[in-house]
Amino acid sequence: MAKGMSVNNRVKQLRDQSVNTVPQLSIERAMLMTEAYKKFAGQVSIPVLRALTFKHLMENKTICINEGELIVGERGTGPQEAPTYPELCCHTVEDFDIMDKRDKIFFRVDEETKRTQKEEIIPFWQGKAIRDLMFAQMTPAWKDCYEAGIYTEFMEQRAPGHTVADGKIYSQGFLDFKKTIMKKLEELDYQQDPDAYEKQEELNAMAICCDAIIVYAQRHAAKARELADKEQDPVRKIELEDLAEVCSHVPAYAPRTFREALQTYWFVHLGVITELNTWDSFCPGKLDIHLYPFYERDIQSGILTREAAKELLGCFWVKFNNQPAPPKVGITLQESATYTDFCNINIGGIKPDGSNGVNELSYLLLDIVEEMELLQPSTNVQVSRKNPDQFVIRAAEVIREGMGFPSVFNTDAVLEELLRQGKSLEDARGGGTSGCVEVGCFGKEAYILTGYLNLVKILEITLHNGVDSRTGKMLGLETGDATQFGSLEELLAAFKKQVEHFVDIKIRGNNIIEVLYAKYMPSPFMSIVIDDCIEKGKDYNAGGARYNSRYIQGVGIGSITDCLSAIEYHVYDNKKLSMDELLAVLKVDFAGHEKVRQLFLNKTPKYGNDDDYADTIMLKVFEIFHDVVNGRKTPTGGTYRIEMLPTTCHVYFGSVIGATPDGRKAGRPLSEGISPVQGADRNGPTAVIKSAAKMDQLRTGGALLNQKFTPQVVAGEEGLRKLKDLIRAYFKLDGHHIQFNIVDAATLRDAQKNPEKYNNLIVRVAGYSDYFNNLTKALQDEIIERTEHKDF
Repeated sequence: MAKGMSVNNRVKQLRDQSVNTVPQLSIERAMLMTEAYKKFAGQVSIPVLRALTFKHLMENKTICINEGELIVGERGTGPQEAPTYPELCCHTVEDFDIMDKRDKIFFRVDEETKRTQKEEIIPFWQGKAIRDLMFAQMTPAWKDCYEAGIYTEFMEQRAPGHTVADGKIYSQGFLDFKKTIMKKLEELDYQQDPDAYEKQEELNAMAICCDAIIVYAQRHAAKARELADKEQDPVRKIELEDLAEVCSHVPAYAPRTFREALQTYWFVHLGVITELNTWDSFCPGKLDIHLYPFYERDIQSGILTREAAKELLGCFWVKFNNQPAPPKVGITLQESATYTDFCNINIGGIKPDGSNGVNELSYLLLDIVEEMELLQPSTNVQVSRKNPDQFVIRAAEVIREGMGFPSVFNTDAVLEELLRQGKSLEDARGGGTSGCVEVGCFGKEAYILTGYLNLVKILEITLHNGVDSRTGKMLGLETGDATQFGSLEELLAAFKKQVEHFVDIKIRGNNIIEVLYAKYMPSPFMSIVIDDCIEKGKDYNAGGARYNSRYIQGVGIGSITDCLSAIEYHVYDNKKLSMDELLAVLKVDFAGHEKVRQLFLNKTPKYGNDDDYADTIMLKVFEIFHDVVNGRKTPTGGTYRIEMLPTTCHVYFGSVIGATPDGRKAGRPLSEGISPVQGADRNGPTAVIKSAAKMDQLRTGGALLNQKFTPQVVAGEEGLRKLKDLIRAYFKLDGHHIQFNIVDAATLRDAQKNPEKYNNLIVRVAGYSDYFNNLTKALQDEIIERTEHKDF
């Protein structure tokens, strides 16, 4: 744990349990889901079917109250248990064996679980799961591109979600929500509204879900009373009795206290991630702003102290860390190889009236981040020009601890991005960021990531006239022999045609998947807490939210920029070699051509150095990607937009690409986010932010920038001030996001050689942090190779 750790014994014990428990698979949800479908499928409408299955889960899943807990509820039957979702992805027994035996991101699977999967789950769900339906509908072209690594598909094993709570769950209980739902049912016009029946079924489903989450909380209350009756310790006995009272009140009714507010959120969180395995996980959003009225009132009334609030928050933090992301296999594992489920708490920023949102609780949350030293939840600070420098300095102190937490977002840029997308000012001010770096209007928007796009692979295919040089398959269009192109503009024109071609294929698939989820996999519980699903009588997955955005995430902007810069500089401008010669060198992975590789590496203008030669090329690629994707419509009324982030996909995407003109050898990782190619930025961090800021990030839904500093650079008060100034400077240039690894490469190399000495070493990967020992060798190497800044 962090230096100066001051959490009390209760929180320490709960944290130790969370960190030391081995992740395992739980079959309970799959069994309950199968029971419910066998009973209700075909007897009721699909929304009501989903509601009744949710009710069956809430009435029967194991109730877990861990020793000493003050905030209760688990996704599985205990800490670090991950349920499966056979209605979405019905895993094979072989999948279970892989999860159990793999070295990284494993889940222990016992023999009884494997037997149950084989004999009960697979026979019922095989051919019915969304994944099966999805692949059955995809064209051969879609499958070929998917297998080639041109793009990924987020909904292949996870459900749409990626949404965030707003303040309504703290001002209304689920009895209030149900009352609103019943009123909407009474108002349905069956004579004039052709959708009245569909609305009726969705609203009935929501009403069932309101009852279900209340039952779930009451079962915790009953369990707490049962434990209290047996408890010998008088202090713990009172705690359990108090817990029973809390769970009897929330979430049926609106919370009255700070503790009840925390427990309210947690019950809602568990409801969302039990209903479906949403990607990304549900998020609390602006936790400090939402909870501050409860905190302030309880402090003033004397029923809460700062230390007691800190203890409750410590218990709350552990709950997130107890929930590993549901198990992934195949390409989905490669694009997101982590236990982290991307629940991202916003701290600071602005209030709904646009004023400074930093309060006493903001600083307390930063204390918790620093002291708990847990992977989950992810945290970020929202930095507005209206926030005091003291807040940014305190965030910098936490960043200096070296965990990669918190990441830092430009609140003013986020606000402008949302306004550009057509959101109202009030809704935009209530929004922020979640997942890795994505923007959205909290409590009002479905902003769904559909998958990553391999920009560098598309360039490789362009250079081979539509052929994937790795497999020999014709995947793209015949856009011309690259050796006949006379300028970079001709090459970029061909590249744009290929981007259009592959985006067309991906979006055709996306739209089919969107319809499948809308038709077969509604989420009536999550729909309750997202405006305007109740008002419209329409499910979240069917376009019921007030705003609906779909994102395609571009990967490798630094790599493709440096590739094109090398081509323009050495082939077209200075004629150091012909395109024929360049392609021949790449074909043999630079074997026998190390001088050419060094020319590409060291004698080429590179993105990340505030060099307009390279940065102008970056802008041209960005414009192509943006223009091809942005503004397209989806079947449920959403709009496609772009983001620039990779999670761990830059490693996977690099593995399917041969050698490239930036000097990168075949199979090596690409650049991540909008960061420069690893080691290519040689003019310091200020030059990096100047290059990155030339991109119009306000036209994206998020752009991720990583920086790595040695600990000495940020030491002392002067180091903190410089880090704060770098953040402020980047944000004045309309940068969207920046995050930091504070660690030297020597430490990371030693951790590779002696992993047992570094069990607690946490590093920033992309839009999340992870234990260094949990990362693949390729990802560890990529982080080591990132430029290590030793000065500002």
